[in-house]
Amino acid sequence: MRSFQFFKCSIPGFVAVVLALAPAAYAQKKAAPAAPAKPAAAPAAKAAAPAGAAKPGGATAAAHGPTTAGAHGPTTAGAHGPTTAGAHGPTTAGAHGPTTGAPHAAVPGGRVMAGGAGHPTGNLGHPGGRAGIPERHEVRTARGDVVRRDPAGHIRDVHVAGRNMDIHRTLSGNRRIEVERADHSRVFAERGGRGYIEHPYRYHGREFGHRTYYYHGRVYDHYYARYQYRGVYVNYYTPAYYYRPAFYGWAYNPWVAPVPYAWGFAGNPWYGAYGYYFTPAPVYPSASVWLADYMVSASLAAAYEARGSQPAPSAPPPDAAPMTPEVRNLISAEVQRQIALENSEASTAQQGAQAPPAPDPASSSIQRSLTDNIQHVFVVGSDIDVVNAQGTECEVTQGDALQLQGPPPADAPTASLIVLSSKGGTECKKSDVVSVQIADLQEMQNHMRETIDAGMGELQAKQGKGLPAEPASAAGEPVKAAFMSEAPKPDENVKTEINQQLAAADQAEKEVVAQAPADNGAQQVASATGPSADAAPAAAPTQVDLTGKTPDQVKAIMGQPIKVFNKGVETDYVYKDLKIIFKNGKVVDEQ
Repeated sequence: MRSFQFFKCSIPGFVAVVLALAPAAYAQKKAAPAAPAKPAAAPAAKAAAPAGAAKPGGATAAAHGPTTAGAHGPTTAGAHGPTTAGAHGPTTAGAHGPTTGAPHAAVPGGRVMAGGAGHPTGNLGHPGGRAGIPERHEVRTARGDVVRRDPAGHIRDVHVAGRNMDIHRTLSGNRRIEVERADHSRVFAERGGRGYIEHPYRYHGREFGHRTYYYHGRVYDHYYARYQYRGVYVNYYTPAYYYRPAFYGWAYNPWVAPVPYAWGFAGNPWYGAYGYYFTPAPVYPSASVWLADYMVSASLAAAYEARGSQPAPSAPPPDAAPMTPEVRNLISAEVQRQIALENSEASTAQQGAQAPPAPDPASSSIQRSLTDNIQHVFVVGSDIDVVNAQGTECEVTQGDALQLQGPPPADAPTASLIVLSSKGGTECKKSDVVSVQIADLQEMQNHMRETIDAGMGELQAKQGKGLPAEPASAAGEPVKAAFMSEAPKPDENVKTEINQQLAAADQAEKEVVAQAPADNGAQQVASATGPSADAAPAAAPTQVDLTGKTPDQVKAIMGQPIKVFNKGVETDYVYKDLKIIFKNGKVVDEQ
């Protein structure tokens, strides 16, 4: 049996440079093609901006052009969604495009994995909890289940051994479930019935994960490559298609003149809830600024849904720190860096048979961001519990902005980031310095790159329709990634399977909490606003009586057994530290 482990989430930071975006005519930047940009040879190397007259224009080589391995073009079963000319753009079901007036944001991706394909690492680095998180009080059942509570007695983590299931509750009350199945595929689900199913596979000696996501009625796919960094295996986002070089130049460079753009957010419930925190720019001098607002609005729309579409507050929290235009400019500068990164990946992928099966992790993963001496900025894509410099636990949530404070020590499992904007309440306050796990930072980079790619699809679909037109050389079909050729097929029943796991988690959590020994190390506090307000407090030791139950009833309670022995009229189900004996289809004994 695997040792007890929990899954994790992600987040990031602040930057010390304000982007000055002077209008410049794209048409005047028709420079001669540059030599192909080579991938970064060392982690500290910087991604080349799309080539073309010092900055990208319509260059070939260094730009993110089509390749033999990857861009977000049209897809079949639920990929980024069909678009015109193979773009990433909005579509019908399964697309990354906006919905109900808000861009689509992916479900948290890039989960950390270790111990071989499909084995999630824990987000709890020691018995008390994740690195830096205040001590948790842990109780175990005879079956190997685990319940962890915070000092106030709120249930924060539950491990269901028989089901290989981990349940985590955030400070704001969101609940996430992760299950590893017998074939090493994983199911991730959270409130609202959104999540993904991931199947690990190998291509040319490299490990990949293919995820089928379900989000707000849409099904789509993402791909991740795996690598080991700072002692854990991390999944980093790998584009499934790349655009033509000129498109990346158009997305990177300032437009000829700033253009007004109406998002149509007014009247949408999510904007009613978060309008005090975020206001889109009235005009856009470049695609990178437009993409910055696309990313923030997508993250806030997802945050609204994750909280069960709660009504807007009557007044903003008094400690809220709305996102300012200066913070938007910092995000825009980070968007440009990520476009440049994808540009350099595309150039390498264009090398045909010589191209690696996946981008170099030293260049394309969080490793670069932690070693290139740039104060990278991240937009939070998944609620994360962290600790500030005063040792107080707080939360950063979807749509917050954080900035990296500098490279962490070589052996550190966390990095320090400063909070640039906050929605207030249980969230970390503006200017708080918080410790974020390296794996969470990788997930945050994944969120940024995924959302940028979705936004670039929107840009290509809308270019010439309220937004500047792309150059003629940017049009054309992107090239599909080679690593997709051996990926497992998408899960056709992803929505059903996610909802089944959520229902199973409801029952399993109640069973585990009921069987956990009395928690004498923490106060039994029932709080209407606490993260476990909907969970029963720990009860005195009890034992579920399985006598007379059928095999199906036992599996509903205990999960799948490790082994099954059929002995005629007798059948034995073996769990960790427990054997259940059936005779004639009914439980007669437990050992």
